[in-house]
Amino acid sequence: MQDTEKVLGFTDLAVGEACLLQKLLLPREPLRGENFEVTYLVRTYTEVGGDFLDYFMLDDGKLAIYMGDVVGKGLPAAIYAALAVGTLRSIKKTGHGPAAVLAEFNKCLRVRPVQSRYCACQYAIFDPATLKICVANAGLPLPLHLYAGGCSTLGEGGLPSGLFDTAPYEEFSFQLEPGDAVLLATDGLFEATDQSGNQLGTPRLSDLCAMLDYARPDRFLRSIFRAIEQFTGGAKSDDMSAIVLRIFPPGEHASRD
Repeated sequence: MQDTEKVLGFTDLAVGEACLLQKLLLPREPLRGENFEVTYLVRTYTEVGGDFLDYFMLDDGKLAIYMGDVVGKGLPAAIYAALAVGTLRSIKKTGHGPAAVLAEFNKCLRVRPVQSRYCACQYAIFDPATLKICVANAGLPLPLHLYAGGCSTLGEGGLPSGLFDTAPYEEFSFQLEPGDAVLLATDGLFEATDQSGNQLGTPRLSDLCAMLDYARPDRFLRSIFRAIEQFTGGAKSDDMSAIVLRIFPPGEHASRD
């Protein structure tokens, strides 16, 4: 009995440490530039999860965004997610396109591969000066472009990171406009399932995004997550993570409260 209690206590301690680590690996707060803002929302399936994300300014003044989803759930996935984040952070990004960064990321993960572990990943670079976004995808659902006329997908897919020794990646550039937004999300949102076994899917999520006001990205994300919870009847099946990049419309600037 005492041995069992010790094991349970150790497990609780390990999970607690993993929770703390995951929080430290996430952005502390939304990021605002002169003409854009970016924020995120994460809800894990268990205490810890296999999703990871970050956004930050590069030395050349561009915004970098990455998001990933490790195969599996719980503590093992969280450990590999920490490895993935550390690997991504070690890669030089300024001056390198998203496809080159993902190719290097895959190469680094394959130096010491972990059996049955890999991750889907997405890396994007946004230029505030030109409003162009460049995206490369390694197996995540396609980003959604939100604009006054509705919602559409951006780019194409690619092979997951850490699965194959060589994995070519393509990058796709898109011209955004003032007032536009981009949603990047893990498959936990797209594959949310209702009680009849129907997945939310890209069409439903796109329609949902088109119906909601994304002028306040934090509220927009909470509204999406609430709608998914209603769709599933409150049942969880996977981690859910999302990032919204929003470009300010004419007349709005970074000093807005």
